[in-house]
Amino acid sequence: MEPDYKAIGTRIKLARKARKISQEALCEMTDLSISHMSHIENGRTKASLATLILIANALKTTVDSFLYDNYGVIYDKYDEGFRELVADCTPEEREVILQSAIMVKAALKRKK
Repeated sequence: MEPDYKAIGTRIKLARKARKISQEALCEMTDLSISHMSHIENGRTKASLATLILIANALKTTVDSFLYDNYGVIYDKYDEGFRELVADCTPEEREVILQSAIMVKAALKRKK
């Protein structure tokens, strides 16, 4: 099964924009050419694992955030919503959000 490189590129572009990083700045951070990055973001080239790691590190995210539904794993709109919510958060901020969500869930369960 071939990965969906267009979807991968779209996720890279969304992560970059969420962090308010220009394509040119990301290219400087990863030592990739602007044309190569453009081709990756538009799904016109097959990014290597090494390239995806470089990009993920520069964007302070994980490679799986680019790949998560490329092999038949189905996520719903809430998975994507939560990913977008925390995309520009620090690890500490993510932990606070997680702990808050756990507390809200527990409170909702007690109300039932």
